[in-house]
Amino acid sequence: MVFSDSVFLFMFLPLTLAVYYAVPFAFKNTVLFLTGLLFYAWGEPVYVLIMLLSTAIDYCAGRLMDRFDSNKNIRKATLLVSVVMNLSLLGIFKYGSFFIGSVNGIFGSAIPDPGLPLPIGISFFTFQSMSYTIDLYRRNIKVQKNFIDFAAFVTMFPQIVAGPIVRYEDVSAQLACRRIDLSSMSDGITRFVCGMCKKVLIANSIGALWTDVKAQDYASMPAATAWLGIAAFTLQIYFDFSGYSDMAIGLGKMLGFDFPENFRYPYNSKSIAEFWRRWHITLGDWFKSYVYFPLGGSRGSTAATIRNTLIVWLLTGLWHGASWNFILWGLYYGVLIILEKFIFRRLLERTPSALRHILMMLAVVFGWVMFEITSPASELEFVKAMLGFGGSFANSFTLNALHNYAVTFIAAIAISTGIPLKMCKKLPEKRADTLSLVGEAAGMTACIACLVDSGYNPFLYFNF
Repeated sequence: MVFSDSVFLFMFLPLTLAVYYAVPFAFKNTVLFLTGLLFYAWGEPVYVLIMLLSTAIDYCAGRLMDRFDSNKNIRKATLLVSVVMNLSLLGIFKYGSFFIGSVNGIFGSAIPDPGLPLPIGISFFTFQSMSYTIDLYRRNIKVQKNFIDFAAFVTMFPQIVAGPIVRYEDVSAQLACRRIDLSSMSDGITRFVCGMCKKVLIANSIGALWTDVKAQDYASMPAATAWLGIAAFTLQIYFDFSGYSDMAIGLGKMLGFDFPENFRYPYNSKSIAEFWRRWHITLGDWFKSYVYFPLGGSRGSTAATIRNTLIVWLLTGLWHGASWNFILWGLYYGVLIILEKFIFRRLLERTPSALRHILMMLAVVFGWVMFEITSPASELEFVKAMLGFGGSFANSFTLNALHNYAVTFIAAIAISTGIPLKMCKKLPEKRADTLSLVGEAAGMTACIACLVDSGYNPFLYFNF
């Protein structure tokens, strides 16, 4: 089940909210837990057991650490077991086939691949659950003794399959006491509709262009077609993922929760480091808190900082997918951040702001080629097409695409940089509120019209 699905919009969500608002507060977390299981089981009933296993592991680990609070060795051993078991679940189901295939390819062996499917959202809910035991070991949080309350945190349907990655400390107080009223409902609906418009009206639309471009022969592809295609994907992945995050945050508000922001106009950045402070913020914070800082961060020598940076970005790439292109994509960003910090920092500080922004966007666009095209040979062919080695500059497909998608591109670029929001802030409050209300109604109507004519269209980050 996805947020932009008619079953979710017209059956699951209304019924869930009706029951949630009707029951006393003491039972609201139980409703969250049960609806989270139902939401996840809608598409993959068997894999609910994996999520419940991860939840049970960390709940029991938390209780054990609390029981032996004064015994450092037991606490450390419990944390180790929790982390190893969660990473084992992730490794078996997400990376098993990749590891076996790599070993067979390198050593010429014939290890059979069980071909286990990837449970949706496993990278998200295992990271969420692990954050609890790690923070509890560090004594940053208090133990949660109520299993239902802890399970509600892990399985909460708004963010269970594609984030934001909500740490226990973000919502621990809200699990016990939160504001649930018409004001939070109104704010949540506004944010949800905004995210749906991003996904349905922009990401799905402009993503169709990338699908058409990606299916063509890269060796003979005109440069303009290649640039148009990867520009479409650059916008598609932003609107798809940030749209999901907006919808999740909006749903959280409807339920009385304040989830952390996950995007802050990343395409406005003027450096790669800034881009990653604005893109998938909760993932970056997770790796910073639980990998980069424990390794020493930037407190040691230059060599140690470079090592720590490369480890984090290797893991970031691997988190996104069990494929060599994701590993190379992660290391690509690690190297760029190292170059920015240690080699080109002073030069970039003297570079005009507009030029720094252009350089950042070029680096990101080439990064998306590496991210989206899994075959190294195909990646090279596509980059060659971008650089003009495919022959002509443009063809009839290019011109038709420009004609058909010009308005969508202009709107997407404007929205991705926050221009409409800046314009609204300059208007009188009443006029801005009226425009917002009209925009929400029009956007929701347009989304419903699109959904009626479309089939299943999952979010891109469901694959991770």
